[in-house]
Amino acid sequence: MGHNRKKLEVNGLLLIDKPLGFSSNQALSKIKWIFSAKKAGHTGTLDPLATGLLPICFGEATKFSSHLLNSEKTYVASIQLGWKSSTGDAEGQLTESKIILLSLKKLKDELNSFIGFSKQTPPMFSALKHKGQPLYKLAREGVEVERKEREINISELNLLGYEKNIIKIEVTCSKGTYIRALAEDIAKKLGMDGYLKDLKRTKIGNLSINDALSLEKVENLSSDKRKTYLMPIEILVDRYTKINLSESQVNSLKKGQPVMLSRKFKPEIYSLFTTGNVFLGLGEVDGGNLLKAVRLMATNIN
Repeated sequence: MGHNRKKLEVNGLLLIDKPLGFSSNQALSKIKWIFSAKKAGHTGTLDPLATGLLPICFGEATKFSSHLLNSEKTYVASIQLGWKSSTGDAEGQLTESKIILLSLKKLKDELNSFIGFSKQTPPMFSALKHKGQPLYKLAREGVEVERKEREINISELNLLGYEKNIIKIEVTCSKGTYIRALAEDIAKKLGMDGYLKDLKRTKIGNLSINDALSLEKVENLSSDKRKTYLMPIEILVDRYTKINLSESQVNSLKKGQPVMLSRKFKPEIYSLFTTGNVFLGLGEVDGGNLLKAVRLMATNIN
């Protein structure tokens, strides 16, 4: 039935609160279908067992979604102590093991030791690839391969609760941090086995779960009302310094020509706007005052 619906040009960003049991791609497909959107993608995959913030990029926003992937992310996680899981989360085979009673001080001290830069070995149950195969596929076949340690940074780690051998934490971390591996490492540091019982993502960069909609809510809105929840594309690149360009500079960039700026800028990426504050895309300065386009919006978008 709905396959013949006309696909629409939709541009912008929608924040979804992904429900439990949905893969990120299932959530994306549903939203894309609801909007009848020609083009959409998500940034920052969440496991089916995880819930929370999943940004959906429509149309031109997909060009800039990778810039959000590098942002810090915040999660609320529960760690079940005294049990080992074959997958590191609630989906695996669970084996009961010893429990050590902890004082709150000991727990807080050990949690604090995880703050800062450290090396982490990605879990076998992850989407990382080994010779073209996702690790989780190999893991399901009982195959374990060596994984390279990666540097991660945990900027904040707060204890939210501790009862019935379950630790609840809030963690803000760099791209590529596996909370499942962190949960097991925290339990190990406390002298026990443990696994990630549940996980909710609450922030990516400046984007917050407070602005996210459930799938049901999106589905129940009228199509006009739905569009009012689309956020502007430039939110994806708001960590870059802004440069406003004159009409002639804009025209030069669109023709693929570099532009001379009136003063020197640091050699880095900038977000580009017209004098009327319409978002144009991203540009890079070479260390002097020469600006080149990196990625521009399609000309037919407002």
